Amino acid sequence: MSQLENEAQKFRDTFLTIRTEVSKFIVGQTDIIDNVLTAVVCGGHVLLEGVPGLGKTALVNTLSKALHLRFGRIQFTPDLLPSDVVGTQILVEEEGRRNLRFQPGPVFCNILLADEINRATPKTQAALLETMQEKRVTVAGQTHSLDSPFFVLATQNPIEQDGTYPLPEAQLDRFFFKLQVGLPDHDGFAEILNRTSGNSQPEIQAVAHGEDIIAMGLTLREIPVAKDVQDHLIRIVRNTHPENEKAPEKIKKYVRNGASPRAAQAMLLAARCKALLDNRFHVSREDVDSCAGPALCHRMILSFEGEADGISSADLVKAAIRQAY
Repeated sequence: MSQLENEAQKFRDTFLTIRTEVSKFIVGQTDIIDNVLTAVVCGGHVLLEGVPGLGKTALVNTLSKALHLRFGRIQFTPDLLPSDVVGTQILVEEEGRRNLRFQPGPVFCNILLADEINRATPKTQAALLETMQEKRVTVAGQTHSLDSPFFVLATQNPIEQDGTYPLPEAQLDRFFFKLQVGLPDHDGFAEILNRTSGNSQPEIQAVAHGEDIIAMGLTLREIPVAKDVQDHLIRIVRNTHPENEKAPEKIKKYVRNGASPRAAQAMLLAARCKALLDNRFHVSREDVDSCAGPALCHRMILSFEGEADGISSADLVKAAIRQAY
């Protein structure tokens, strides 16, 4: 076997091992688990949206246990300050002298759970922008680098509006995927009760380290992408822009701003991951199409007509995909 084949086999084995470990506790959310793991190995952040009680926080906690990484959690509230997130300068006395020392905030970890992120004020939400994009923190003119790998897994409740602040477009664009966590089916409900209502709880073991995640990210970047597949991806992203003359009529009518180039980057990395998991060393158009929804929906800003008519971003993404063929 070639070196790439060996790396690809290790990629699949590690990915499936992590998925199996997380699935010991999380029931009936296979697609959500796969997409979260895809974003993690690609080095991206994830926004999980759903009503309370669906296991969003439990998924992040379980993933942190399955990965031998430092875990941090911030419960976002309206009175949370930026310094509560990134840290602050504190006055300390050393050898009879008083000095300012940087006290790191909870963001200095490998996996950060930003729970109910839309409850914090825009000023506090903005404190995460630099950490999510640059993987660093600047306080009092000094820059402090975060450990690698670093991921933000955020949750938000879409139905409760009192005391919440919608995430700005610039911050939404930093999320690799936005995933909708839905209600489990009847069998899923039964399995959740069986696993959580007894005296014994599933024990989650750490099955991968930070070095494994970094190596997986390097491996998937070696997967080649044919020019026609890349052109297909570009056409999909460009079709989300109403000013594009080839965009579908629904996009031109209901979308104010389309997806950014960062969306194309996310789709390309995720498609490579899909190909590797399918034991292929090339990316197909189907791989690209399957990643379009989670990567594009939150990056498309609806117009007034789109908001008024209750248009689904997922339907608009499907129209953009059809138009790309």
